[in-house]
Amino acid sequence: MVVPVLLRRTPGTLAAAIRLHRVAVGAPAARFMSTHVTNAACEDHEPGFLGSVETFFDRAAKISGVSEKSLTGIKVVDSVLSVKFPVEIDPDTHIIIEGYRAQHSRHRLPCKGGIRFSDEVDLQEVEALASLMTYKCAVVDVPFGGAKGGVKLNPKKFTPAQLERITRRYTMELCQKNFIGPGVDVPAPDVGTGPREMSWIMDTYRQFNPQDVNAAGCVTGKPVSQGGVRGRNEATGLGVYYGVREFLQFPEVQKMSGLTAEIAGKTVIVQGFGNVGYWAAKFFHNNGAKIIGIGEHDVAAYDPNGLDVEAIFKHRLEKGTFRGFGNAQIIEDPIKIMERECDILIPAALERQIGLKNVKNIKAKLIGEAANGPITPAAHDYLVSQGKVVIPDLLLNAGGVTVSYFEWLKNLSHVRFGRMSRKWEEAGKNKLLTLVEENAGRQLTPQERRAVIHGAEEHELVYSGLEDTMIGACEETRATAALKQTDFRTAALVNAIQKISTVTTQSGQMFL
Repeated sequence: MVVPVLLRRTPGTLAAAIRLHRVAVGAPAARFMSTHVTNAACEDHEPGFLGSVETFFDRAAKISGVSEKSLTGIKVVDSVLSVKFPVEIDPDTHIIIEGYRAQHSRHRLPCKGGIRFSDEVDLQEVEALASLMTYKCAVVDVPFGGAKGGVKLNPKKFTPAQLERITRRYTMELCQKNFIGPGVDVPAPDVGTGPREMSWIMDTYRQFNPQDVNAAGCVTGKPVSQGGVRGRNEATGLGVYYGVREFLQFPEVQKMSGLTAEIAGKTVIVQGFGNVGYWAAKFFHNNGAKIIGIGEHDVAAYDPNGLDVEAIFKHRLEKGTFRGFGNAQIIEDPIKIMERECDILIPAALERQIGLKNVKNIKAKLIGEAANGPITPAAHDYLVSQGKVVIPDLLLNAGGVTVSYFEWLKNLSHVRFGRMSRKWEEAGKNKLLTLVEENAGRQLTPQERRAVIHGAEEHELVYSGLEDTMIGACEETRATAALKQTDFRTAALVNAIQKISTVTTQSGQMFL
């Protein structure tokens, strides 16, 4: 039996309704995801994930110049869907699966946010991540509201066939409750999900909406063969690289950190070697940085002379662990890798990885949040007080949603980026080169000519759009930090709050 709980925003009763909803589904006030992984670095009195997001929001709200009335509407989660449904594991066994989808803000549509498969998923986590998505989209000027979904399961314990049934059933619930659609709510991959699950979601939505010509736009992060965009897989990690690279160009960051502007030669530690951590490490490595440490859920690998990112990735793929990789030192407590000396630390795993228990041991000069919420408010305050540079999650890991936006645009236009213009662009460059050669009296070699006239392919256009987006967002954050005399996280949130407030104020509200 399916047990859906649906909450929509109703003026004047929202706060009470949310409290009632949490009581109804049995969620206590404190987040019940209390695993060792997310608590090891934190004191008992430190807030959970949702509390941390709200704490950071409140700080920014105070200096945003936005009215209290607008702030109240921006902060609260608009809608939450909670479902439970049975799934057949074998002919004699059924289990009950819990799933959630939260839409934090519909000030712009569609809502946007990933779906994660994890046995640590709960309502507060989904609400916190949905809130972050709203602010993240605003920071990088992606015209979406924020949302997030989660299914409470460990995907490693299920077969592909079982995961497909669960994914399709969860999608069916979203379809029936109008929590998915190209103009309503567009999911994407997250922890425990990837292109395969996104394909299942799209196909299920299409079965329910055969008349929707834009059905491919109901989800992003799909394989290219299913309407995905080239460059989406590495987008978040590439955005992390672009963001750190840009911040290193700022004189005030160089003064605070003591680091020079170039990436080459910097020592980097990456905690978390999933999609985001792998690609971030790869782009840093390819641009001359030395990856001296990588942490995973079981152990961490450390080598002061540098790790070969591709080689250690293949080793872990084959062996399932870093153990036995070359001359790397294996650290049994993986969270300890973040306490090693380095120039740049990239937490790319889970939330609450740096708290009051370990923050004083962090030696990195610059911390870039590739994960969502890896630093608690108190730990963040300590790092800033010590002159550390913290590039916040809502800015630094926005590459994923930026390229998801590009994929969504591709699905709505029904044409690959560059298909209509690439050859025309190459023909124009070819004519120009011919004129230059005639005047210069020198012929280019075929290789030189091909390099110059090359028209942009889809992934190159995606990279260009992402780079431009990250540069603009970093500059905006820097300017606000200087204007408000505050840290970069608060500055990014101030920008987000002001942009959201502008949209809601100028569009008006139907019901007050």
